[in-house]
Amino acid sequence: MDVLAPMTGSLLVALPALVDPNFAQSVVLLLDHDEDGTLGVILNRPTDVLAADVLPSVALLNGSVAPVFAGGPVAPQNAIAVGALQVQEPDPLWFRRVFGDIGLVDVEALEDGSADVGEVRVYAGYAGWSPGQLEAELAEGAWYVLPLLRSDVFSAEPLDLWRAVFRRQRAPLSFLATWTDDPDAN
Repeated sequence: MDVLAPMTGSLLVALPALVDPNFAQSVVLLLDHDEDGTLGVILNRPTDVLAADVLPSVALLNGSVAPVFAGGPVAPQNAIAVGALQVQEPDPLWFRRVFGDIGLVDVEALEDGSADVGEVRVYAGYAGWSPGQLEAELAEGAWYVLPLLRSDVFSAEPLDLWRAVFRRQRAPLSFLATWTDDPDAN
């Protein structure tokens, strides 16, 4: 299988060798990757906090039971919103495109209703890497860079996303979907 280079709009998927509790079995949407470093949010870590309790306008978009996701260990007190456009040409003041119709949505624009998005997910914090740090982790075998599907961002089963992403890959990478921490459980 060809190894992809990290780029904005791709997935960074933790390999079983990555045991850091912040990132074990995580699926990260790369929001920004350039010479200054890398920034992303973890797509598969819903919390018990409801997004509507943090940003009441989100209840109108996603319903009242949508969770806030733990986006990563950096700045967990800050909210990041990732949404899907309803309009062709968004106002650049409230939207920055990441992949297709998916992008970063200004949280204040969500609150005042000026952001025209159909779906949105709210993340507490983010994952960040300094210049060269992610490349070193990739060389160590901690991550795999894989293509993003739009459905990954708004997965109805975020806790199964890690396995789902591996399951859709070609063998031998697809075998990682069957990984277990306890081999006796097989």
